[in-house]
Amino acid sequence: MPKFVIERSIPNIGGVSAAELQAISQKSCGVLRDLGSDVQWVHSYVTGDKIYCVYNAASEALVREHARRGGFPADSVARVVTTIDPVTAEV
Repeated sequence: MPKFVIERSIPNIGGVSAAELQAISQKSCGVLRDLGSDVQWVHSYVTGDKIYCVYNAASEALVREHARRGGFPADSVARVVTTIDPVTAEV
């Protein structure tokens, strides 16, 4: 299944409580259950004013539908074409 990186602008998200992050996660998981197995949340990185999410999904449209149903911003959705890491540099 293709992998996507989603950028979500949410002012001061890095300052919210653990309970608020839990509520956001619960909402997301509920929407994902409704959408079925063609879209999966892998993990997210929370920064000061943004969340960067990694999803596996059959299509970008499913990622955007998840955002729409959940009321989450999806400022950009980019399909991952490959990954690199320090091992990539080895000959």
